[in-house]
Amino acid sequence: MKKLQKVDLAGWVESFSEELYSWTLYKISDPETAKDLVQNTFLAAAEKIDGFKGDSSPKTWLFAILNNKIIDIYRKKVKQPVKQEEQFLSGFFDEGEKWKTGRSPLEWQEEESHLLDNDDFRAVLKRCLDELPEKWNACVQLKFMENKKGEDICQEIGITPSNFWQIIHRAKLQLRDCIEVNWFTN
Repeated sequence: MKKLQKVDLAGWVESFSEELYSWTLYKISDPETAKDLVQNTFLAAAEKIDGFKGDSSPKTWLFAILNNKIIDIYRKKVKQPVKQEEQFLSGFFDEGEKWKTGRSPLEWQEEESHLLDNDDFRAVLKRCLDELPEKWNACVQLKFMENKKGEDICQEIGITPSNFWQIIHRAKLQLRDCIEVNWFTN
């Protein structure tokens, strides 16, 4: 029976590697980490093959393992300290918590086409997301790219709701600034 399961696992590697990799790359935007996560998914599946009862398809089971590994990556990123957060905020607001001159949001002109359909804009957005501190990037990815609820994100990555909303607020400020500089004023 064990031999048959190993043959099945080898077939799963052949059948599902590309899809698992594409999904992982979409979620984390790092090709090397994506490859490692897919490989670790298959290693975990090999270790737990006796626990696979066939209640779901092999593909569904592998994706569940992979998604847990992706969440672990986000958890690690969130637990890393963010440097210079206060310096970052002081770039936008004065001591009275008012916008500094020239730092308030610009009035963005409505585009005729949807910006996310524009490859050049998506490249700018990706660059701006990559410039966020890792903790902020993880929260933004989970909230806006995976459409997860704040309470679920807090539970998954082990932060308080107030910390989560503070991170989202600061990340939005930095993203807005980066997009304005690299897209709207360029």
